[in-house]
Amino acid sequence: MRLPGPDYPAPAKLNLFLHVVGRRPDGYHLLQSVFTLIDREDTVRLRVRSDGVISRVNDVAGVPEAEDLCVRAARLLQEQSGTRLGVDIELEKRIPMGGGLGGGSSDAATVLRALDRLWDLGLGTEALAALGQRLGADVPFFVFGRTAWVEGIGERLRAFDLPPRWYVVLVPPVHVPTPLVFGAPELTRNTEPLKMEDFSARDLPGVTGNDLESVVVGRFPLVREHLEWLRGKSSEARLTGSGGCVFAGFDDRQRAERVLRERPASMEGFVARGIEKHPLAP
Repeated sequence: MRLPGPDYPAPAKLNLFLHVVGRRPDGYHLLQSVFTLIDREDTVRLRVRSDGVISRVNDVAGVPEAEDLCVRAARLLQEQSGTRLGVDIELEKRIPMGGGLGGGSSDAATVLRALDRLWDLGLGTEALAALGQRLGADVPFFVFGRTAWVEGIGERLRAFDLPPRWYVVLVPPVHVPTPLVFGAPELTRNTEPLKMEDFSARDLPGVTGNDLESVVVGRFPLVREHLEWLRGKSSEARLTGSGGCVFAGFDDRQRAERVLRERPASMEGFVARGIEKHPLAP
């Protein structure tokens, strides 16, 4: 079924770099990254209920309702706010799952943002981001809703300006489990931290990268194959998040679309534009 009412966008993200700079005693990894939103989006539709029931009304392949971050976000917000209202949730997926693009986290943030308005809670960004952190490390970024310099376990966010860019994103047909990557014994966990003012969107050769990349390409040959092909087109090509999607940035849409057209027939991908601000951000 299709719910009536507005479509609430849930955009994907890219990690322009991702460094693991330490590990806390509780096992969480300390990171540095720049996250940028892109215009590849899932769609969330919501219908407020007066009976307090929270339900997803459509099937989503590979995502049981009990594990859906949209449903978990709505239940957490309901519990913390004390509202007696409920909601029907419809989720339309376009962001590849298990690709490091943050789709589930973005969906959850969109639910938090939209229900804060629909349930008339007025919690605002800071409170919603704090709730989002309980759902997943990337959720606070999507609540924050703009290009960000990210530190800590993902909760320390500072707005970061980037020039307009277009990205070629390749989608290997693999699902990379994040716990597997962060738990790998060969993962580098002591990269020297950078200063925000030293980072350039054009990359600092030999300085920035994705510390998870060597683990992922070592265990998933298809990711290695896609990354090596894209590196033949751009020295900036790299893994996003914990993978398996790989990407490269370009200054104009035409060049990005030309690279995408040149990919082997066996490779899937898309072109996306970087966006400065989440459509639901205030």
